[in-house]
Amino acid sequence: MSAEQATNPPTPRSGPSRRLRRAAAWTGAGSLLLVLGMVLLCYFYYPAGLGKEQPIPFSHRVHAGDKEISCLMCHTTATGGARAGIPPLETCMLCHRRIIITYPKVKELREHYFAGRPVPWVRVNDLPDYVYFDHSMHLLRGFDCGKCHGDVKGMDRIVQPQEFKMGYCVQCHRDNGASHDCTICHR
Repeated sequence: MSAEQATNPPTPRSGPSRRLRRAAAWTGAGSLLLVLGMVLLCYFYYPAGLGKEQPIPFSHRVHAGDKEISCLMCHTTATGGARAGIPPLETCMLCHRRIIITYPKVKELREHYFAGRPVPWVRVNDLPDYVYFDHSMHLLRGFDCGKCHGDVKGMDRIVQPQEFKMGYCVQCHRDNGASHDCTICHR
């Protein structure tokens, strides 16, 4: 031991307590980074814009994205009329008469079908009654459903990408050289 060490005892800033404080600081910083990482992971994994919950979970990501089922397979009225509508249970049963019939939520869907009870689906997109919008006219002119409805193939629950307000529609008509006369949408 040197003469200096013998005459100068350890100060509170050195020795085991300093090491403990440093270890505690690193542990705290590591914990904070871990929590921050988990929050960011949850933010991206469970996006804040998760759409409306349905009585029976239905994933457009699985059906339209992974399985590549066309929008028009289920929303058959979109090509021949104004409304795309919510598909009837008969449409679901085209596949689910035979596919994953023991999956609990598909079982529930099948119970509704065989009992003749409709599923009370929650409407995501709905225009006021005083607005006329014809899906078929837009589809026949080559517009993709995603133009208005967003990346449905990537959504489990449908999130409306924007509000369908008059300004949005008028701007789209201007951008695409369509009439923006009042009587086009208000009949």
